[in-house]
Amino acid sequence: MTTEAPDSHQHRARVLDAGDADDHGFLTRLFADHGIDVIDTLNQQRRSLDELVPPPAPDVSSEPTRWVYYPWRRAVVAILGPRGFRHARLDRNRNLIGAEDQERLATLRVGIVGLSVGHALAHTVALEGLCGALRLADFDGLELSNLNRVPATVFDLGVNKAVVAARRIAELDPYLAVDVMTGGLTPQSIEEFLDGLDVVVEECDSLEMKVLVRQAARARRLPVLMATSDRGLLDVERFDLQPERPVLHGLLGDVDGADLARLSTIDKVPHMLRLLDPAALSARGAASLLEIGHTLSTWPQLAGDVAVGAGAVAEAIRKIGLGEDLPSGRVRIDVAAALPHLDDPATQPVLPHHPEPTAALPPLRTESAAESVAAAAIRAPSGGNAQPWHVDVADSSVTVRLAPEHTSSMDVGFRASAVAVGAALFNARVAAAAHGVLGPVTMSERANGSPLCAQLTLGNDDEPALARLLEPMLDRETNRHHGTAVTLDASTVERLMAVASSEGARLRLVTDAEDIGACARILGESDRIRYLTPTLHAEMVSELRWPGDAFPDSGLDVRTLELEPGHQALIDVLRRPDVMAEVAAWGGGTALADVTRSRIVACSAVGVVCVRGHTLLDYARGGSAMEAVWTVAQEQGIAVQPVSPVFLYAQSGAELVSLSPAYADQLATLRREFVDVVGISPEESAVLVLRMFDGPPPSLRSRRRPLRTLPHVVAHHSSSGSPCP
Repeated sequence: MTTEAPDSHQHRARVLDAGDADDHGFLTRLFADHGIDVIDTLNQQRRSLDELVPPPAPDVSSEPTRWVYYPWRRAVVAILGPRGFRHARLDRNRNLIGAEDQERLATLRVGIVGLSVGHALAHTVALEGLCGALRLADFDGLELSNLNRVPATVFDLGVNKAVVAARRIAELDPYLAVDVMTGGLTPQSIEEFLDGLDVVVEECDSLEMKVLVRQAARARRLPVLMATSDRGLLDVERFDLQPERPVLHGLLGDVDGADLARLSTIDKVPHMLRLLDPAALSARGAASLLEIGHTLSTWPQLAGDVAVGAGAVAEAIRKIGLGEDLPSGRVRIDVAAALPHLDDPATQPVLPHHPEPTAALPPLRTESAAESVAAAAIRAPSGGNAQPWHVDVADSSVTVRLAPEHTSSMDVGFRASAVAVGAALFNARVAAAAHGVLGPVTMSERANGSPLCAQLTLGNDDEPALARLLEPMLDRETNRHHGTAVTLDASTVERLMAVASSEGARLRLVTDAEDIGACARILGESDRIRYLTPTLHAEMVSELRWPGDAFPDSGLDVRTLELEPGHQALIDVLRRPDVMAEVAAWGGGTALADVTRSRIVACSAVGVVCVRGHTLLDYARGGSAMEAVWTVAQEQGIAVQPVSPVFLYAQSGAELVSLSPAYADQLATLRREFVDVVGISPEESAVLVLRMFDGPPPSLRSRRRPLRTLPHVVAHHSSSGSPCP
């Protein structure tokens, strides 16, 4: 029999390719040896690889497999080829470590000296795939007293510590190159150890060797890391960036390694104390210093503290390898000190799934017809419930003026605000008709310091078609339930088309399932871009109101989003700009489109109110039509949710760039696709998108600022001085 017999220094697994003649012959002998265990889980490994999202490239999934012989185990194991193995093994690192970053880290060469604490460090680095090669150095054999912190077993007792660590890593990833120096480090072997490395981790016990390693690393401009297992102390010395930096932060003064080697153990104690910083040691760690040699044989260490150090060193290596900011210095990651400061989640407010009802909108005023008309006007919908208007009430008129201070990035050129002003004007007309005081309407742009002004002069008309919409208009509300699709009957469609036309607009209804699916994809992708564009995301978050907020009468109460409890918990993630920045950097965020996409797919129709022209007056006219369509749709039992894609109010490529510089081209494509699906002509402006569906009533109604306390409302009781010339 010619298979290799294990020896105490054997640490390399032999990777075998059955397609190679020599390897095939060796495998044949291994399979014939009844003393060799054969382990084959390839089917399971292939299944794990094939189930990854996204799936691996065909050349990865079809890569030839390998066999690995572990002489110290007397076992041969079947594994995937090197790319497939790494792809599947490290998949759970994503997106904590990006795919490109993972490949970059695979070129890193890391050396670790001292394989007691260093064992956990080396294994963690290998687990995370933070390097492409490891070099381990230790002269000592594993002892029983090491097993309180070294993750080895009784089978490893007496085996060199570097070999024990290398074997464990080989059993984790046989493709990872690991060299060992079983003689440890000496002044003569330091250069050999450092040769070709990118990062050095020093965990040896010898004070003089700590200094010598750093002096040699500094000469080669290599960064040095060290984890000390007391209160999570991590030392970082960036000799690659600061080649003149004193070793060990200058804590030992001018003493060099040769000087330290000549000192007795007792004479080294002051130097060790300066390095350990006794004032910052844990109480038990500092007390233990006094007991070494008396009631303690050596410095005590715990596996948990070693594990904290391993995590810190791994993160430091990742930052160095990827060129991220990591200065020289030291930091303590003190778990024991943190635990007494636990937060109790039970004391934190929880968003109720079944919220308590809030006060209904106040009834229309009865003090005067003008105030009743104004109260109806402010019930109009607006983007983010911003209520972007000033309302002026006179004895014989009600004026709604666009308030520029309430604009947002998506309100390009105040077009969304103009839509809201138009909707408010429609409500005012309905209320005036119901009170028998309907009169002429005038609208003008750039009047009295406002981009748009609409005035209803009270008269004596009671237009029945408008008057009968009073109650439906007052009941109109936004419904964000998921809902289900129902077929809109022909009479309902005809009624909706007619009311849009009566207000000088046109309603485009998308009812074909395939076209609705296209709209769902487009509108969902637009929402994804809104999340991933910093300015748009910040404005979206600023619109949200939480139970107990100081200003509940504007913005969107989160409970009106009608999210399931699991999705409600995601709001705290979705509102974080740092999270969105990471998702954007990965080119991800597909899930950000899911809610909109799924709700559009489940709707009965996508309605788009369009108006000829592109001025603010045109958008205001379209806003009146939109409010009329919405009111009649809800009167017919149709639930309605407004949808504003990012591109809706942009009329040029430059405006798309202003909205979202990073996604302007995608927005332009989405806009073209949406125009094609809906059938919007170049002469038309899309005013708003309405999702129509069947669903339960909303949990809450959007609030409005009361008329008298609304800061923008100025109550006039004189008919002179019309705000709209």
